[in-house]
Amino acid sequence: MNEESQNQTVKWAKVIDHTRCIGCHACTTACKSENLVPLSVTRTYVKHVDVGVFPQVRRAHQVTRCNQCAHAPCVTACPTTAMFKRADGIVDFDKSICIGCKACMAACPYDAIFINPEDHSAEKCNFCAHRIDVGLEPACVVVCPTQAILIGDMNDTESYVSQIINREPVAVRRPEKETLPKLFYKGAHQATLDPLAARRPDGGLFMWSEQQFDSSTVVSGNPNYNNSSAAALLSYDVAHPIPWDWKVSLYTWTKGIASGVYLVAALLLLFGILNPNSVLWLWATPVVSGVFLAITGGLLIWDLEHPERFYLIFTRPQWRSWLVKGAFIIAGYNLVLALHFFASWFGSRTFQTWLMIAGIPLSLMTAVYTAYLFAQAKARDMWQNPLLPPHLLVQAFLLGSSVLLLLFAWLKGSYASDGFVETIRPEILYLIWTVAISSLLHLLMVWGEVSLTHPTAHAHLAIWEMVRGRYKSDFWMGIVLSLVGGLLPALALLGVMNISLAIAGAPLALIGMMLFENAYVQAGQSVPLA
Repeated sequence: MNEESQNQTVKWAKVIDHTRCIGCHACTTACKSENLVPLSVTRTYVKHVDVGVFPQVRRAHQVTRCNQCAHAPCVTACPTTAMFKRADGIVDFDKSICIGCKACMAACPYDAIFINPEDHSAEKCNFCAHRIDVGLEPACVVVCPTQAILIGDMNDTESYVSQIINREPVAVRRPEKETLPKLFYKGAHQATLDPLAARRPDGGLFMWSEQQFDSSTVVSGNPNYNNSSAAALLSYDVAHPIPWDWKVSLYTWTKGIASGVYLVAALLLLFGILNPNSVLWLWATPVVSGVFLAITGGLLIWDLEHPERFYLIFTRPQWRSWLVKGAFIIAGYNLVLALHFFASWFGSRTFQTWLMIAGIPLSLMTAVYTAYLFAQAKARDMWQNPLLPPHLLVQAFLLGSSVLLLLFAWLKGSYASDGFVETIRPEILYLIWTVAISSLLHLLMVWGEVSLTHPTAHAHLAIWEMVRGRYKSDFWMGIVLSLVGGLLPALALLGVMNISLAIAGAPLALIGMMLFENAYVQAGQSVPLA
């Protein structure tokens, strides 16, 4: 090692030479044995793709694992630093502080992270760091019969790995994600590096196994879509789980209600439309928002693999994670709602108004912070949408005004004894307007997202899955119900039908939004990444 290299910190890198790889899966077996990886999950595996048309056919391999990124999205997204990067560049993990939120899985552009089914913590290839620390090579390197897996110090210009990286043509996966991977592929075929290039075989069969393909898993390719003109057929792959299930979809809906009810009611009060002494403002707003915020928190904790460790988000927060920022935003918003409720309980009629100074910004942040949480999921191209924050705000207005409209209907006997259906009160009129306009804006934003040209093939496929694929039923039913839910109030405002039917549109809008949220959240995760 030369003098300049000695003065630099070691930066471990890995080269996989696919001109030597024979696809024997010895690395997969050695990794499972060395790291006690359970059945059904794997830290590394070998994908096979058959390229060409008989008799001009070759089988291309790709050894798939963690890319040891210099700018690791999993480290940024992890709320408790359970995923961390060492000084030597190895991205490692600490299971003792993992809460199982699966944010790292959603963030990883390479589908390299999984939840261990035995200890329910996040796990991945960590370069066999325990062997590196005692001067040994990773198990996969030792066992490879053709020396296709090589490791070395990128900062040592005399190391074999450094020479290959600097002098020979190598490739990395998904360089557009700007993660700066330190896993380099030499001689790998593009049909293996791109998870969408190869067509998934029909009939649900691979070369040696059945395809694991259901609502909660995804494998490479797509039976109806591929982005390579070459004849490439996926012959073996390992399925990956979709990280966030229906609980996260429902959380976006309940959170929209929790933020929207307070936000709409506060704005009605500011513009002099709602009486500050009304039952709706003093009691219904904090109670309904608080209940749905509690449901939101319950869903988030329920979705954790280690719910008993939820407190770690507050006791050892990693502040780059939007899961942490969101937790503190929700906690602050919950405090405002609690103070609002207790102020009403003790007979105050002015303190609630002063609370809006904090309440309105916190309700706004509660509505939109999920857009930034989803944006940290760098693997999910459909979510990398700069219009997602305003879209979530529009959804909050739609959900909040719909719930408030139903509350007026429920309270009409005691709160609106003058018969508000026959004599339209100002609150009703403005809520109907809000439902109609926010429904229209929501539908326009959805139309723009599905009809405009998509920036990447991954985003295109996610939209396809939402509109025509696995989630089309939820999507189209949600769109139809949102359309009808906004159309009924609009027709009532135009005098075409009775105001009572306008109120009937509110539950339709609520159900429609819930179905759309499920389709959107699940479709964003349905694209293969490995």
